[in-house]
Amino acid sequence: MTNNNSGSKNEEEVGSYFLEVARGAHKKKEEEMEEDTEDEECPTELNTINSSGGFLVVSTDKISVKYPSVNLHGHDVGVVQANKPAPVKRLVYYFEIYVKDSGAKGQIAIGFTPDNFKMRRQPGWEPHSCGYHGDDGMLYRGQGKGEAFGPTYTANDIVGAGINYASHEFFFTKNGAVVGTVYNDVKGSLFPTIAVHSQNEEVHVNFGQKPFAFDLEDFEKQERMKQQMTVEKISLPPNVSHGIVRSYLLHYGYEDTLNSFDMASKTTVPPVHIAQENGFDEQDIMYALNERKTLRQLIKNGEIDAALGKLHDWYPQIVQDDKSATCFLLHCQKFIELVRVGALEEAVKYGRIQLAKFFGLAGFEDFVQDCVALLAYEQPRESSVGYLLEDSQREVVADAVNAMILSMNPNLKDSHGCLQSCLERLLRQLTACCLERRSLNGDQGEAFYLHRVLNIGKKC
Repeated sequence: MTNNNSGSKNEEEVGSYFLEVARGAHKKKEEEMEEDTEDEECPTELNTINSSGGFLVVSTDKISVKYPSVNLHGHDVGVVQANKPAPVKRLVYYFEIYVKDSGAKGQIAIGFTPDNFKMRRQPGWEPHSCGYHGDDGMLYRGQGKGEAFGPTYTANDIVGAGINYASHEFFFTKNGAVVGTVYNDVKGSLFPTIAVHSQNEEVHVNFGQKPFAFDLEDFEKQERMKQQMTVEKISLPPNVSHGIVRSYLLHYGYEDTLNSFDMASKTTVPPVHIAQENGFDEQDIMYALNERKTLRQLIKNGEIDAALGKLHDWYPQIVQDDKSATCFLLHCQKFIELVRVGALEEAVKYGRIQLAKFFGLAGFEDFVQDCVALLAYEQPRESSVGYLLEDSQREVVADAVNAMILSMNPNLKDSHGCLQSCLERLLRQLTACCLERRSLNGDQGEAFYLHRVLNIGKKC
């Protein structure tokens, strides 16, 4: 039997957990808005300082290069890098060149080179560099000997070079079509690089300041679909996947959906006890299913007074401490609901009675201030605290109450099981594994965002 001290500690931990979830909702929203634009500087022009300046002329706009003289030696190459290395915290990086004049020999090259690259050598001739050359269509990777790769290119052609961080490949294009790919084993920073090597060769570089000839957006879309298809090929027994979904519905008290789910699957899917396999019995999350369903629906409908009334009747121990984190979330939600319907005077009165007691208390004050700030805006939904008026905020409060009731179960073996369902634990493990894999790859590639993965099918 659980003693009172242990029960109080569990309740405090559960309430504190969901208070942190509520507090983090605004930050999470901001992170999701910024996720596609991680703080990395991108190449914007050519680096006129780090180039073989004696053999080429860079225009004043720093995006055009010309080889003005006659080359006398094989190492009289005009090479110039971009002003910044290729950004790595994304799915793909790509840039293009337009060949305005192929000159005497068409010895133009495009590719990627490291910071310490010898600036009188073609990209691909030195270690840790890669280049696609126009005069012979060959690909050079870290040595002076090329390999057959693609077609030659000349005046009026548009040629591109990219890094696919998902597949760990360089890829090159010509006039909007992929020429080919090659494995990229370089872990350090790489600079977009172009080279000219015979008289009158002239190229213009496009770092994204204007539309590419190559459909980069579609390429990224296809790459994400490849990843998704790889995942979908992984075999998962139907009874296991159904068991995971069933445990989720049980955990959050979706009784009606659970009954429909069981009815639809009982003749086609063999039973499996996922909960037992993950360290706690199914009865732990069957506990008080009907009451949890009723309270969740009331909170989702914004009927906070009714929810508080039910809690007083069914689980008075949850609301007996009026300064607990769970009561705090319920009082805040009541205040938010009054603002939602425009009952501002009533909201002020309620705040003076129920929220004022939390001012000055560590862990509560910042969230109270966000709630009260709703009164300062004519259109609070459009404000920086507008996240409080979203349905997701009701869900947080409903989840907190649901978890508190689960923690009341006298037969509960694992209090942490109250906080999240098996499905959510699996998704947290997936996220951790993906972030660790990215870290082992030198933090190359875009960060893992679960909701983006889940929405791939909707976008395509």
